[in-house]
Formats: sequence, C-alpha cells, structure tokens
Amino acid sequence: MKIDQQQLISKTNAVFEKMCAYREHLHMQPELSYKEFKTAEFVKETLLDIGLDDVRFIGGTGVITTIYAKHHLEDDKCIAFRADLDALPIQELNDVMYKSRNDGVMHACGHDVHTAILLGLAEILFSFRDHLPRPVKLIFQPGEEVNPGGANLIIDEGGLNDPEVSKMFALHVYPDFEFGNCGFREGLYMASSDELHISIKGKGGHGALKGQTINPLFMGAEFIIAAQNYINSSTPKDVPSVINFGRFEALGSTNVIPEKAHIKGTFRTMDENWRREAKEHLQEIAKGVSEKYGGQIDVNISKGYPFLKNHTELTRTVKNLAEDILGKDKTHDLGLRMTAEDFAFYSHIVPVCFFRLGVGNTAKGITHNVHSARFDIEPKSMLTGLNVFSTIAFSSEI
Repeated sequence: MKIDQQQLISKTNAVFEKMCAYREHLHMQPELSYKEFKTAEFVKETLLDIGLDDVRFIGGTGVITTIYAKHHLEDDKCIAFRADLDALPIQELNDVMYKSRNDGVMHACGHDVHTAILLGLAEILFSFRDHLPRPVKLIFQPGEEVNPGGANLIIDEGGLNDPEVSKMFALHVYPDFEFGNCGFREGLYMASSDELHISIKGKGGHGALKGQTINPLFMGAEFIIAAQNYINSSTPKDVPSVINFGRFEALGSTNVIPEKAHIKGTFRTMDENWRREAKEHLQEIAKGVSEKYGGQIDVNISKGYPFLKNHTELTRTVKNLAEDILGKDKTHDLGLRMTAEDFAFYSHIVPVCFFRLGVGNTAKGITHNVHSARFDIEPKSMLTGLNVFSTIAFSSEI
C-alpha cells in the first residue's frame, strides 16, 4: 500500500523539533572515534523509546536495528542507511547554547547531524512500517574519522547480513550549499586514503664537521621530492592522484645535525591497482635514498579507505526522487573530491548512493567549513535530509 505523501510530510514536520533536540544533545556530548560510549547508549535508548525492540550494539560503540513491515517475507533483502557517531579533537569556538561540553572535542564534521537525521528517520519508518516495500536497516557506525574505519567493524561483525543489505545510502553535511539543497555524483566520487609515516635515521654530529654526519633532513627532503615527482609523472592517465606531506620533524639546531627525522603525509587516488603499485614504488624510492646517503629510511604505510564509487543507476534514481520533492533548482551535480570517507568500504560490497546535504545559511553567518572550530549548521537542513531519506525508504523505484 502506497503511503500518502502529505501524511509523510506531516509526520516529518512533527519530528523536526525532536531532531533538533537530538542534534543539540549530541553536539554538547561529543566523543572521539571508538570511544562513543555515551553516544551509542543515547542512540539505543532513543530507538527503544520510539518503539523498536530489535536494537543492539555492534562494532563496540555502534548501534544497529532493522525495521520490518508487518507482512515481510523471511528472505526479504533490505536497504540500509548509515550515520556516523564520532567527533573530532577540536576545541569549539562557537558561542551557542549547545556548545561542546567536552574540552578539546567537537562535532566539527556534522556526525551529530547525520545521527539526528537517522533517529528522525527511525521514527518515520516505525510509524509507517506497514507501508515499507522492504525492511530497512539503520546503522549507527563508530570510528569514521580514523583508520581502519568503523565500516570495517560493521562489515566484519555481519552488519550487512540477516537481513542481507542490497543497497546502502548515506549523506554528509556540505556547508558549500545553502540549506534546502543537495548534491549528487554518479560513479567515482571520493579518493582512497593512505597515511605515510616515514622514519629516517642518519648520523648526528656537529654541523661544521663535513663527512662525519649523515643528515636525515637531506635524506627526507630528497625522498619528498622524489616521491612527488614519481606520482606526478607516473600516475596513469585520467586517474586522479595526490601525494602530500604535512609534517617534517627533526630536532637539531643551527650547528647540530640530529640523528633522526620523521615525516608524515598522505597518498590518495581512485584506482586500486595504481594505489598498490605506487605504494610499492615509494618503498623503492626510500631504499634508493638510504643507499645513497648510507642512512636508513623506513616507510610505514597505514592503509586507509578505498575510493568511493556511487552506483550510477541508483544515484540517478535518488537524484530524480530528490528533484521531485526539492525541485531541480535544489539538486546539483558534484565534482570529484580527493577527500576520503569510510562509507567507501560499503561501496565495494553493495550498490550505494552517498550524497551531500546543504547546511549553510549565509544570512546567519553559517558558512564555516567542516573540521573548523566554528563549524555549525542551519537546523532546517535536517528536514531536507530527512525528507530525502524518507522518500528513498518508501519508494518502489529503489
């Protein structure tokens, strides 16, 4: 039985204030990756209060539940929606009533928003569960911000099984768009992400005694330039790639050559074969520089998220649904991004649609980007996210 759109909109508007309260509570009590204990407990208790009884912890500090129609079949596959729970190690600078109460920790990436929207969706789906064309699984995932990514825990613990997930959806706040707008991209969207941790050992001593030292700074500088040149010259055509370094530490002085140096960087791309080949060659570069100077460079590569690829047909369908409820002028095409997102792990298992939710409000000065100490959102943006999610859940086209 098809749900009445006006009924759905009315219920969505009714839960808007609850979503705002959820978001403000979560924003005031942020927790870092894999330490989301109070957050997970709040999510679980809220789902139970809504009326769901199949609610359990997963991945240590994650929560999962499935909403069934009364007349579902035992072998029905489901669709799934994901929200992330963790915050960032940032000291909030906003002067608002719901400012973070945990020193040095802030929901600066909007995961509180994602979670509040999914809790609102839970109430909508539970209220109209007899209209659902298939079961819907809600995944509240820990540890999106750090390697190895909480998605791995969800997958390893069977979160995509029983019932089997056939398609997945997620959204992410996007201050570049004003509230009421959404952005979509079919196919390749976000890059893989590997962390580079490089330890260099030379021979310390007096800076004026030429030939008696092995300068780890020279070794590090040569490695950085060689690595950059290699990626720039060897990346396959039409494969976006970037290598960059953000930390180079060597505690010497004007006339003191230190024994050791440390470098940290990132390598990102959108092709798994090239990703593997490039990382192997970085080791060869390190070996060559080590032999040249007579020192030692150890390259430790922390494997991060794979590239994120939106399913073409599924994303096109979702964008069309969004156009119907928001208007074509409120739905936009997105460009490639070299940022990373651990929702990518799911995209290598099932068809996914990961889209952007406009949360800005220039008139109110809500323009700061994610990972900023002044990041905030226009609350009405959550209504847009909830409307799109609800439409997906009840659509027979998905």
